[in-house]
Amino acid sequence: MTEREREPRDMPTSERVGALGSAMMDATKHMAAGDHETEQGAQQQVSLGQAETIIDGWPEAPKKIARQLLEQYGPPNEATPTKFFWYRTGPWKRIELTSDAVVHNFPAPHSDFLTQYIDYQVPLGMFDVIAAFDGSCLPDRTAGEAGARCDMEAANILTLNLMHDIVTGQTSVEDARKTYAENLSAYTMGRSAPYAERLQFSVPSGGTEDPDKPNIAGSMVHQTVEKVKDALGG
Repeated sequence: MTEREREPRDMPTSERVGALGSAMMDATKHMAAGDHETEQGAQQQVSLGQAETIIDGWPEAPKKIARQLLEQYGPPNEATPTKFFWYRTGPWKRIELTSDAVVHNFPAPHSDFLTQYIDYQVPLGMFDVIAAFDGSCLPDRTAGEAGARCDMEAANILTLNLMHDIVTGQTSVEDARKTYAENLSAYTMGRSAPYAERLQFSVPSGGTEDPDKPNIAGSMVHQTVEKVKDALGG
């Protein structure tokens, strides 16, 4: 059996325990250092020439946005043949641009390939509400961030502004969807559309994460006892 063919059920117990132990030790190290996440990619840098070479074979839509972002934010921190990553630039915690696409029909059929993230804590009870507003609005409870994925930065800014209005009770899902369509249309036609031009709220800088609470200790004791019973034939 090759590594590619092996499934989780095929992993020996020693490897399973080792994997969990390593992850727990890693978390303990980061907590001791006061870190809730790492961003090693932010220490990297891609040259402009490398970036231009990579996007040369991309589809036209993401290639066009790539050139806009290169002019606005400079070369990305990281790059693969199909993805660019920027960290902590402009109002953004992270920017991910990909040559791959996700088809999205709201507010009109288009391709999603640009995702931009901010530090933001979406309340637990609001996750389904945000999903009802826009399936390409991407809150992450553990990391304490919210992302918006679309085909241009203005649309992502618009999504996050309306997400904030929903979270803070300033608008409803139905009204937000109408406002989105009106503002994006106005922006596209070169008219005033503040909600698509810049974030309309103060963006937090960290402190939004929710690592949750551990509850595995009792279960591990129980499963250890059961494992001994298994070894002894019940």
